[in-house]
Amino acid sequence: MEQKNRRVIVVAIILLIAIAMFASFGRSLFALNTPEVILPSSSSGTENPSGSLSGSGRYHRVNVTPQTVGSVVATLVRPESYYRELTIETFWEGGSSSARVQVWRDDGWAHSRQTLPSGVIRHDLTGDDTLYYWYEGSSKYQTAPADEFTSDLSQHIPTYETVVELEKDWITDAGYVTKGDLPCVYAQVQLPDSSIIQRYWVSVDSGLLIAAESEEDGQLIYRMTAYSPAQSPCPSDGEFELPDGTVLHTLDEP
Repeated sequence: MEQKNRRVIVVAIILLIAIAMFASFGRSLFALNTPEVILPSSSSGTENPSGSLSGSGRYHRVNVTPQTVGSVVATLVRPESYYRELTIETFWEGGSSSARVQVWRDDGWAHSRQTLPSGVIRHDLTGDDTLYYWYEGSSKYQTAPADEFTSDLSQHIPTYETVVELEKDWITDAGYVTKGDLPCVYAQVQLPDSSIIQRYWVSVDSGLLIAAESEEDGQLIYRMTAYSPAQSPCPSDGEFELPDGTVLHTLDEP
């Protein structure tokens, strides 16, 4: 009996030591493996992934919902320097139009070149709180005040970061999806007393908006797509020059 009691005491001591070790190291281990937000490298459909791998090799289950998508979008950062191409389409009853846009961006400066449906080419160059715009073939340009949204507006694309500041009730759907074979954060928005539904697809890899749609009363009225990979940094042929030859910004030497 005495030997049996000793065994019970020894087992109890071992259990206490194990519990103490877990309390000391286990909580720290779990804390180290709980990042705030981890984005997936791929996904399909509108379902959220069961888990994602961060750059440090840690897993964390992430659910993107209308309540959390603002926080996820807030972690995405556009590259400082890149070139990309996009297509803007507008639709109306009985017709549509399409415009091709090229965008060069570097160190806070942005130059967009739009080939309009008429064939006319418009240039918009923004930086230092100023918008410069002109039509190809002319040496004259106009200016206007610019802010952080001007570059997007000149490209006729929505500024998706505004999702971060929206009321959660205005976001009607959200998740991780694949769009144009690219893993994206998706958000659908409908403002109060509005019949327009807006949809955004933001690339997890680049942090850039790669698709957007606007729908009114069930009819598509606007679509933007940019599925081709962006070049980063901005290639050497990027120009931030006015039509009279004035150079406003130069790219750093590689």
